[in-house]
Amino acid sequence: MFTSKYSLARAGRRVALVGAAALTATLALAAPAAAHVEVEADKAQALAENVALSFVSEAESASAGFTEMRVVLPKGIAPGDVTLDEAPTGWKLKATSDGYTVAGPALKAGVDAEHKIKVRQLPDAKEIAFKTIEVYSDGKISRWIELPTGGAEPEQPAPVLELKAAAPGAKPVSPSPSPSLAESATPTPTPSATESDIAAAASDTDTQAAEEDDSSSTGVIIGGVLAALAVLGAGAWWLLTRRSATSSQS
Repeated sequence: MFTSKYSLARAGRRVALVGAAALTATLALAAPAAAHVEVEADKAQALAENVALSFVSEAESASAGFTEMRVVLPKGIAPGDVTLDEAPTGWKLKATSDGYTVAGPALKAGVDAEHKIKVRQLPDAKEIAFKTIEVYSDGKISRWIELPTGGAEPEQPAPVLELKAAAPGAKPVSPSPSPSLAESATPTPTPSATESDIAAAASDTDTQAAEEDDSSSTGVIIGGVLAALAVLGAGAWWLLTRRSATSSQS
């Protein structure tokens, strides 16, 4: 009897472990990719001049590549204060009313987009945010534009650069003249993230559709695992019942 009870308990534990492992794998598959945008500076100091800012946008699509980045500049940096230093081959910079776009031929799917700009002078602030819109070759738009509110971490945070205090004696330089958007525009072979595109990307309809797609995919995965767990449970019940009957006969 002791051996039979021990075997039954061990079988039950084995089924529980298998079920827990399956559920853990399901939750891992259902979790979204933690893509984001990062910004770094060679001189992260308030009022620093001729600063190089490097941006990295992490790819989150397995089927489409980046074609454009639209960056909203923080207060204190004018579009005319920005020049392109480095970018993917064929990508060009175009000034906008509140920042700039850098765009060109589509990158390969899964390849991160990196570009570097030179800024005439950083503002006198403790930190500055660069809201970024990413455009993919299939038309998908990702918005990294959210700022922390009330201490809560946003789901799609804008890249933020923390600045050291200004050097003693540092002063703001005279403002740059506003650039002519028509003269600075450079044709690109890919669609641009226009104001209407960005407005559409921010609409509740698009957000709801994306959430429904994610919920549907997650539901299918979890449903499949629950079905598998049901089969395992039925098998375990049959095994325990049979061993119990055998033990009673003996």
